[in-house]
Amino acid sequence: MQTLILPFLVFFPMVCAGAGYAVGHKKESIRDYFLWIVTAIILLVTLFLKGEYQFVLKGFAALSISFSWEGLHRILAVMTAFVWLITTVVSKIYLKEHPNVNRYYFFMMMTLGAVMGVFLSADLYTTFLFFEVMSFTSFVLILHSNTKENRYAAHTYLAFAVIGGLVTLTGIFLLYGTTGTLAFSELKEALLHLENKNMAYITGFLILFGFGAKAGMFLVHTWLIEAYGQAPVTATALLSCVLSKTGIYGILVLSGILFLHDEAWGMMLVYFGIFTLLCGGILAIFSIDLKKTLACSSMSQIGFILVGIGMQGVLGEHNALAVDGSILHMLNHTIVKLILFLTAGIVFFNTKSFDLNHIKGCGRGNPFLMLIFLTGALGVMGIPLFNGYISKTLIHESIVEEIVFLEQSAKSIVEMQTIEYLFLVGGGLTVAYMTKLFVAIFVEKPERYCPKHSSSFLKAVLCLCAVLPPLFGMFPHLTQDIIAKWSRGFVYGHPPAHSIAYFSFVNLKGALISAAIGAIIYVVFIRTALVKKTDQGSVYIDRWPNQWSIQKQIYEPVVLELLPFLGAFIARVLASVTDGLIVLCELVIFNNKMGKVIPKEDSYFSVYEKAGKKIFKDNLSKSLVFFGAGFAFAMLYILW
Repeated sequence: MQTLILPFLVFFPMVCAGAGYAVGHKKESIRDYFLWIVTAIILLVTLFLKGEYQFVLKGFAALSISFSWEGLHRILAVMTAFVWLITTVVSKIYLKEHPNVNRYYFFMMMTLGAVMGVFLSADLYTTFLFFEVMSFTSFVLILHSNTKENRYAAHTYLAFAVIGGLVTLTGIFLLYGTTGTLAFSELKEALLHLENKNMAYITGFLILFGFGAKAGMFLVHTWLIEAYGQAPVTATALLSCVLSKTGIYGILVLSGILFLHDEAWGMMLVYFGIFTLLCGGILAIFSIDLKKTLACSSMSQIGFILVGIGMQGVLGEHNALAVDGSILHMLNHTIVKLILFLTAGIVFFNTKSFDLNHIKGCGRGNPFLMLIFLTGALGVMGIPLFNGYISKTLIHESIVEEIVFLEQSAKSIVEMQTIEYLFLVGGGLTVAYMTKLFVAIFVEKPERYCPKHSSSFLKAVLCLCAVLPPLFGMFPHLTQDIIAKWSRGFVYGHPPAHSIAYFSFVNLKGALISAAIGAIIYVVFIRTALVKKTDQGSVYIDRWPNQWSIQKQIYEPVVLELLPFLGAFIARVLASVTDGLIVLCELVIFNNKMGKVIPKEDSYFSVYEKAGKKIFKDNLSKSLVFFGAGFAFAMLYILW
């Protein structure tokens, strides 16, 4: 009977989504309290469900849906339930003036069930199934405001979700055809006996594409900045704190199970992580929008996690620090970003803007908001005595550990030492852009009146969240070490050889170097190149070139112009060849010498303009939805 609790955690919020939607049409206040109770029940179940359980529903599309309750599954379920309860409770305040709130709550609860399905999944088929459901339900959360910019961000998110999902599905089919299983418990052994390792790498890279896109990994990150910037604050908190971790969960499966202790795979992820953390940090440095800066920060912190996951493969059986660091940074990033995005919501509630030049000084004289913001900011910066310091230190020390191994083996350390330097610079970028936000909001003098409204209820919720970063940072052996102990078994990790002295000078040194780098970047670059002094005060300048966009310069021209043109060209050629064959048959068989090929009109080919706009471009999101749904149903039919 207890195993039924696992599908309960997945499908109960989905059922309640419909009930809440119906109730919301009658009485919004009752709907709000109803959904609070639902999310509270989910959190209580995840907190008090003890033991290890498995649930398998066999025969679904010739495979099975399977859930597991142990270790990392439990930690991620508790994390998800906590974030959802907090965001559901505060949504009543943040969405007070928004339209379509009933629809928002419906898809919010549907997304909760889908995310639970991902984190509890015990095989890649179940992971992918709920991963795709989550993509489509969360799409509506991003689309909530329905402005022009909002629609563009949501369609970008959908494009990456569908294309990434299809690529990942191809990899999953190849993996199943190669190994005969998708169960996490069987994949490790199946891959060990695989003769063609190159096929495994191809399969892994295909699967990585979809999971990496959801996580915000470099090259497939462009949707993140747009979507985070345009979604409502509570939806952005969910995207950053939880949904991005579903991508990390998939990458952990690949790296900790499929490619366990694989050095080549690990180094590839380390490079992706370094590029991700540097790219996100640089974009955050240049951004003059509060929410977009936090979005870029999320991308950067995902980079730190990817470095940790990559180091698991590089270090092989000696990867204890990398395992604990990457898993803990998933949790720590979730906590601090929940605080920071909710704080950003208060700023917007009072100023109706995220532009640093408009919100400048809005927190000055508000010690409560300043302290709340500081707990999140110091946590994400990795400052000692706050939670982010612990996980970043573990990841950094795993890199140092590899350098020591290379030195002992008389091998070159140049590559790994460069990675360490870039890792520390990435930490410095975090210090610099978070300092920029703190100074802009709480130190600069306001140029206009800034109201400081904040409900007592919201303050209580923020205080609850703000306790966690210092608690986890000051007492790591009583908090984070225990979480790591519960979670590391998912990727076959083992405990460190000895207890970590987190506050020894050797470990503090990395954080101090990053803090010094951040201070230099802030003073020498941000204050001189990105801030202009005027008679009225400081003005933050957006110096990032608009043309420096992978999405606008490469992805959109390829997807919206090149591929449609090639498709239409091929379709036109095939149509002409077919018509030509018919005319040839008429000539040979019926001796009809009057036959001729008449080219099809442009309206047959969607890339051509009609009424001043491109049909394909305007219908891209709809086309992707139907294509993805059709492909999924076809695959389900074949499997069945």
